[in-house]
Amino acid sequence: MASSQDQILPSRPHQGDEGESGNAPSKNALKKAAKEKEKAEKAAKRQEQERQQKEQAEANDTAKHLYGQLPSISDSPPKQLFSELAELYDAKEDQQVTVDARIHNARVQSAKLTFLVLREEAHTIQAVIAEGGPNHISRQMVKWCGGINSESIVRATGPVKRPKEPVTSTSISAFELHVEKLYMISEAAQMLPVQVKDCMRAPPTTDDSKEEPETDSQGLPVVSLNARLNNRVLDGRTAANQAIFQLQSGISNLFIEFMNQHRFTWINSSRLAGAATEGGAGVFEIKYFDTKAYLTQSPQFFKQMAIAMDMKRVCEIGPVFRAENSNTHRHLTEFTGLDFEMVIKNDYHEVMWFGEQLMLYIIRNLQDRAEFKRLTRVVEQVFPGAGDFKLPPGDEALRLRFADAVKLLNENNIEAGEFDDLSTTQEKALGRIMREKHETDFYTIDKYPSAVRPFYTMPDPSDPKVSNSYDFFMRGQEIMSGAQRIHDYNQLCERMRHNDPPLDPLSEGFRHYTEAFKYGCAPHGGGGLGLNRILQFYLGLPDIRFATLFPRDPGRLAP
Repeated sequence: MASSQDQILPSRPHQGDEGESGNAPSKNALKKAAKEKEKAEKAAKRQEQERQQKEQAEANDTAKHLYGQLPSISDSPPKQLFSELAELYDAKEDQQVTVDARIHNARVQSAKLTFLVLREEAHTIQAVIAEGGPNHISRQMVKWCGGINSESIVRATGPVKRPKEPVTSTSISAFELHVEKLYMISEAAQMLPVQVKDCMRAPPTTDDSKEEPETDSQGLPVVSLNARLNNRVLDGRTAANQAIFQLQSGISNLFIEFMNQHRFTWINSSRLAGAATEGGAGVFEIKYFDTKAYLTQSPQFFKQMAIAMDMKRVCEIGPVFRAENSNTHRHLTEFTGLDFEMVIKNDYHEVMWFGEQLMLYIIRNLQDRAEFKRLTRVVEQVFPGAGDFKLPPGDEALRLRFADAVKLLNENNIEAGEFDDLSTTQEKALGRIMREKHETDFYTIDKYPSAVRPFYTMPDPSDPKVSNSYDFFMRGQEIMSGAQRIHDYNQLCERMRHNDPPLDPLSEGFRHYTEAFKYGCAPHGGGGLGLNRILQFYLGLPDIRFATLFPRDPGRLAP
């Protein structure tokens, strides 16, 4: 038997071991490693040099306290006065101002000079950052200002001065801001989904987004309506959009002014109902705890019940919901309603005349007040029809009966029925006729057929086939529907039972409404105006979505 020493045999050297059988690093590998080391050392040396140069530059930067991140708000002077760009149209030479605004664009002219365009709402001004001056502006500051991302919010301080020539690229052309201090308030991302400057150009006119061109005739990017709405926060910053929604606010305020002048009571009715009222069509159903509820189509029932409470004149502004799958340029599933209801003393035309006077008040003030005129001119730069709304002189609106409107259409080879409601095409055609014949874009139509009006509309006592109802139009499209309402309990119940389809006045959805008239109610009437449509048609906007901050339609629930 072999000994243990005999069993111990010499082992074969492993690959990579030192010695003749090993693989020592080749000369090429050694040279490569040396080059990598040298490269890393050079990079480190370069970084160190850049760091030292940066530190040296910062040490030598005479203006480092004049720019950069805005110091804490609590560190700001407690009595620092701020200006708005809107105030600088009438500024004085060398007037010292501090403004908070967005960077609309930045242009580095040279190492010593940068130009910025500052934007606040619809107003823009050129800002100049030049090396030197009494504040010893540094090149570092000039460079930093020129590299700020568009849409960032900054605080700029300096005197306003008259340029040698008017600045044609900004709304404030007679002055420019010579920046002495500029601080970052909020930095915008470098890459934006859409550029605000691209949204400032007119949108495509086609309704089909698939056919929209990517660039216009000049090769500039085209931003579709869909892309604008998907990026509403950026799109909403354009001068035209700022003006559009300031005008929308103006229309609301003019409505408020007129109602207050005529001693209306403001109410805030509910938008929730326990049953699908007003016929049950086009209503959004929602979950309400362990039962169902519905979003109201209008405040109609509540307005009438308020009249039955002896509130003689009521009005409100609020959302209106319509579950209609209408994908058109003038329909939304949610819009803002301007509603009013009032007691009738002698004849329902009192209400119609009041509504006409309301609209004349709104339109004439939009056309006459200086600020509204300025805003309209801003919109007109993108939508050329904004400034051509026609309204003839005088204190009365042009009014015609429904039968006369039908006759006018037929005389112009546009077939219309005496007891049929007007289609959109017929309404638009009538609008063109009224503009050509009477030079007006606003008119009203009285005495609609009873068959095309809601069940609560009062029939004409002398001819039940027609009703005491009316619609208002702008540019040939409806902005308001109104009427005298049935205020007699028995007549209302009878009308509901003969409705198509029949309605039960004692059902849970209608009982509280109909009982209001059981206890006695004064004759009354009113109407509901669409704020979005008034704005759209006054400005001649191609789509109601341009007149709606966050539109809701059958295909859109966001943003």
